[in-house]
Amino acid sequence: MSEGVAVAPGSRPREGWFFEDYALGQRFGHATPRTITAGDAALYIALTGARQPVHCAEPVARALGHPSCPVDDLLAFHVAFGKTVPDISYNAVANLGYADLRFLEPVYAGDTLTAQSQVIGLKQNSSGTSGVVWVGSRALNQHGREVISWARWVMVNKRDAAAPAPAAVVPELPGEVGPARFAIPAFLRPRSLDPAATGGSRLWEDYAPGETIDHPGAITVEEADHMLATRLYQNTARVHFDAFSAASGPFGKRLVYGGHVISLARALSHDGLENAFAIAAIHGGVHANPTFAGDTIAARSVVTSRDEIPGRDDVGALRVRLLAAKNVRLAGLATPAPGAKDPAVVLDLDLSLLVPRRR
Repeated sequence: MSEGVAVAPGSRPREGWFFEDYALGQRFGHATPRTITAGDAALYIALTGARQPVHCAEPVARALGHPSCPVDDLLAFHVAFGKTVPDISYNAVANLGYADLRFLEPVYAGDTLTAQSQVIGLKQNSSGTSGVVWVGSRALNQHGREVISWARWVMVNKRDAAAPAPAAVVPELPGEVGPARFAIPAFLRPRSLDPAATGGSRLWEDYAPGETIDHPGAITVEEADHMLATRLYQNTARVHFDAFSAASGPFGKRLVYGGHVISLARALSHDGLENAFAIAAIHGGVHANPTFAGDTIAARSVVTSRDEIPGRDDVGALRVRLLAAKNVRLAGLATPAPGAKDPAVVLDLDLSLLVPRRR
């Protein structure tokens, strides 16, 4: 991470950091390392319905070259994200978006993750009661190797609306993660992915830019499910945990953690993207509207490009715009233009998936 002022361990205010407490360049070494277990992976499947076999079938994982089942990319991300919450978004109104999210090395059961963040941007909202904080974060394993890196921005409440606002700095974030920056393990054998295990035969060449896939399933978010998921990630943001405080907030009730919606959409997308066995990167994304318990989530993927990966002829990247919509029939939903909003669309995510190529 770049130079900046390190925040001393144990200096977190008892009530958490508010917007006026942040300063450009602050560096946080987040507390509570987390060893991920096979039990965590099983619970993640129970909460999301994720079905990518590389994460739940040892023979499939070993055929691809892994020593054992890698932890689902999004489970690893959510755990790492959860480490950052007490210092970055404990007093959040909502997490707003992501950029430059890269999966750099597989995570396996038994690995221990820690996280670090640096404040890279600040801007008070016109209301004067909150502001947006941009941070760059990264997760490290027990060997000190970086396994995930990302930027995100979050709206954070002010403790005192009259407190002076820091100077506004809006960072310039990359619009995409180029294929040359994808971290593909040298040991990976993508063509060993068995269609009998995935349930689909379509490979990288079988998808066309502009193709729209309405994934057939849907899932209703239960209060117990999203709360258990948020606890699994040790995400302590008040807006997700505290129903009593949330009742007097802008939504009048708890907000579902946006990462849980990402996981549900990714799980639903298995039908239609069966051989997309890993996420290479998330270029950007926004939580376009809030999700609450009782909402039913459906997913649509729009293929935006098919990218070759330098030095690899056995795997390609499928760039997809993944949309999650609530309480609608996808057949009647028009895909909003990039940057536009539809009240039914709760997630608009731009990501690249790894798919085997034909010989």
